[in-house]
Amino acid sequence: MKPKKFNVGIVGYGWVSGAHIAAINASPLAQVTAVCSSRKLDPEQLSVRHGSPIKVVHRLEALLTDPDIHVVSICSYPEHHASQAIAAAKAGKHLIIEQPLAFTWDDCMAVEKAVRDARVKTCVGFECRYSSQIQVTKAVIDRGLLGTIHYGEVDYYRGIGPMCKQYRWNIRKSSGGSSLLSAGCHALDALLYCMGADVEVVSSYNTHSSNPDYAQYEYPTTSVTILKFKDGRVGKVASVLDAHGPYCFHVHLVGSEGTLLDNKLFSTHLPGLDRSRWSTLAMDMLDSVEAVRRSYLAQFEAFFTALDAGYDMERTSLADALRTHQIIFAADNSAERHAHPRRHA
Repeated sequence: MKPKKFNVGIVGYGWVSGAHIAAINASPLAQVTAVCSSRKLDPEQLSVRHGSPIKVVHRLEALLTDPDIHVVSICSYPEHHASQAIAAAKAGKHLIIEQPLAFTWDDCMAVEKAVRDARVKTCVGFECRYSSQIQVTKAVIDRGLLGTIHYGEVDYYRGIGPMCKQYRWNIRKSSGGSSLLSAGCHALDALLYCMGADVEVVSSYNTHSSNPDYAQYEYPTTSVTILKFKDGRVGKVASVLDAHGPYCFHVHLVGSEGTLLDNKLFSTHLPGLDRSRWSTLAMDMLDSVEAVRRSYLAQFEAFFTALDAGYDMERTSLADALRTHQIIFAADNSAERHAHPRRHA
């Protein structure tokens, strides 16, 4: 394999790191050359599996002091993201950080300060902004086909139960945090991307499933958040980690000139449309692993292209992610104030 411009070290080795490695190696600008993991990984097997020479280290310091590593991709347990991102920034490494950035706003600010002081570039794991579904949705909005959106909802429905690999750590509040921080943040981030981040009021409620599969969760598995924007528009995000049935990423936007419902559209700006039927948009929906993998491909290509040119990437920089996290923490604080004691069936 011909050497590329940016060598990337991965922290952690699970499903998401595998998706990162595949997407990074697909870029003409970058390649994964090291993995930091507490697990006993065979570097030869790892290299064969991922198609590039990869060494294995067991301490973060070994990765951060390696002068050949230009970028660190943090795919570890969520409770370690902030401290590892700060350490990597201080070591002068550019950053790819899986969400969440941190579990507190103070820790988010500490990450922001470390990145600013080190003048390194960042990419945060809100890859849905680069998905086919959200890119087409944003294009529909930007071309005025919906007019002025006054109501929007983006919902995350998935059953993260015992059959999911992340269940064993996601059930802990110290690792999952909340329904929004754990996974529903993608829906909230997509809503803010479509409607803007000028939020004035946040109100949220949460609840628990009575199914025994979700009894081990140390935090409520379902939340609903209502946003009021400064200009009077409203939005809603449901974050449901205890849903039975296929994974669903639901988008519904209502504007002065049209409506978008997932991959269906009606617009008064398209003369001759039958008002009794939807027009279907040809786009990959965010309801499959492959759609997520393709989102990573587009996101990381944008990051390395921006890094090569020396400018901040668009859509999923640290600044973009901080705006989303600020709303997440406001929603979780609201839900805690509104909380009722948990009732068992």
